[in-house]
Amino acid sequence: MARPTNQIEKIIDFYENGLGLEKIGEFHGHDGYDGVLFGAPGHSYHLEFTQCEEPMELPCPTKEHLLVLYIPNLFELQKMVHKLAVMGYREVEPENPYWGRGGVTIEDPDGWRIVLMNTAGI
Repeated sequence: MARPTNQIEKIIDFYENGLGLEKIGEFHGHDGYDGVLFGAPGHSYHLEFTQCEEPMELPCPTKEHLLVLYIPNLFELQKMVHKLAVMGYREVEPENPYWGRGGVTIEDPDGWRIVLMNTAGI
């Protein structure tokens, strides 16, 4: 997934320090863009956030645009939720009630929703 932002430093803080994702790459001044990549080394997927030199009009997320992270360890999930709350990111009510059963929904700095789901995944 790649997504633009106008506040890359807040995005980095949220995903790296709040969610604990690993920064696996970054670039600066590449054809007018800065960017950061988060993921897990050795895996073929990552999240990429880019910021243009000039602020841009960004797409508006809906309450159903979700990034779901499966976290089987409830204690680890609760630590993440607490850390994010201390950083100012509080739980929001999910649009779909399914995500409230075993999950916590939080909006990132741009308003995109992250679901921290307390299961091992699909």
